[in-house]
Amino acid sequence: MAPEPLKTLFYPFEAEALPLPRKDARVLFLGAEPGFRLPEGFAAALHCAQGFRPHFRALQASGYTVTSRPEGEDYDIALVLAGRHRGQNELSIAEAVERTAPGAPVVVAGGKDEGVDSLRKRINALSPLEGHLPKHHGVAFWFRRTGTQVAAALRASNPDLVIEGGFRTAPGMFSFDRIDAGSKLLAANLPGDLRGNVADFCAGWGYLAAEVLERSQGLTALDLYEADFGALEAARLNVHGVIEPRFFWIDLLTEAVERRYDAIVMNPPFHSGRAAEPGIGAGIIRAASKALKPGGRLFMVANRQLPYEQVLSAAFASHAEIARDNMFKVFSARR
Repeated sequence: MAPEPLKTLFYPFEAEALPLPRKDARVLFLGAEPGFRLPEGFAAALHCAQGFRPHFRALQASGYTVTSRPEGEDYDIALVLAGRHRGQNELSIAEAVERTAPGAPVVVAGGKDEGVDSLRKRINALSPLEGHLPKHHGVAFWFRRTGTQVAAALRASNPDLVIEGGFRTAPGMFSFDRIDAGSKLLAANLPGDLRGNVADFCAGWGYLAAEVLERSQGLTALDLYEADFGALEAARLNVHGVIEPRFFWIDLLTEAVERRYDAIVMNPPFHSGRAAEPGIGAGIIRAASKALKPGGRLFMVANRQLPYEQVLSAAFASHAEIARDNMFKVFSARR
C-alpha cells in the first residue's frame, strides 16, 4: 500500500481540483517513492528523481524513468513529495520551480505530522497558492511557476553547510548540521594500525572515512559505500588524502559487495522513516561479514539499546564491546 503522503500528492487530480496532464506532457516527480497509483486517466510520463538507492531501484523495477538527481528543464508539471526535513523540502521546491516552464503548476504534498502545514504557509508567503486540499492525514498544495524568485529565496535560506572540521553537508543528510556523536565515539576508539583494503559502510558524507584516512598510514585502498546519493557526493568533497578513495552508491541490504576487505568501519542506520528497525543494522552487519577477508575486522557503533550482540555472534568468529558512553556502544569483531 502506498504511504499516505503519496496518495495525498495525487488527490488534487482525483478530486478534479487540478486537470489531468496531457498525455504528451512532461512531468517531473521530485522525491519520488515507490508504491504509488496514478489516478485514472493520468497518462503523462513521469520523470522521477530519487537519490535513495532502495527507492531508486524499486522505481526502476516498476518501469519508471528515474535518475539519482533531477535532470532536464521546461517540464509541464512538477510534483514534490515532501518529507520531514524542512530544508530539503524547500530545496526540492526550488528545484521544481527552476526546472518547470513558465506557468507550470508545482504540486507539493506531505504528512501533517511532518510539518507540511508550515511548509504550505512558507511557500504561500513567497508565491500565492492556487489551492490546497487535505486528505490521507496530509495536505497537498499547488502554485504556478511565474519566475525564479521563489527558488532564489528558498536557496538563500538553505545554503550548503560547512560544519566542524570543514566538512560540507546539505539539509536532509544524516547528521547534516554536526558530526554525529556515535561516529565520534567510534573514531576515537579505532585502532591506529588499520592496514590494507578498508571500507566505510553507510559512509554518509564521509566523516569516518576521513578519520580513517588521516589516522591510518598503512592503507592500500579506502572505499565508501552509501545509499544516499547526495551524501555520497558530499563525501567526494570531504574525503581526500594520499590514497584516492572510491565511492559506491549501493543498497547494502540487497546489492552484493564485490570487493573484499581487511577492515570495515560503520555506523549503520536503524530507522526507516520514523520507525526503528534494528533489522536494517543486522542486515548490514551480515553484509560486512561477507565483505571481509578471513580474519578481517569490523569496527562499528550502535545505540546502546540495539540488540546486535546475537547477530555479531552468528556472523563473526569473535566480537567484543570496546567502548560505551551514555548513548552508544562500540564493537569490534573478527571474521
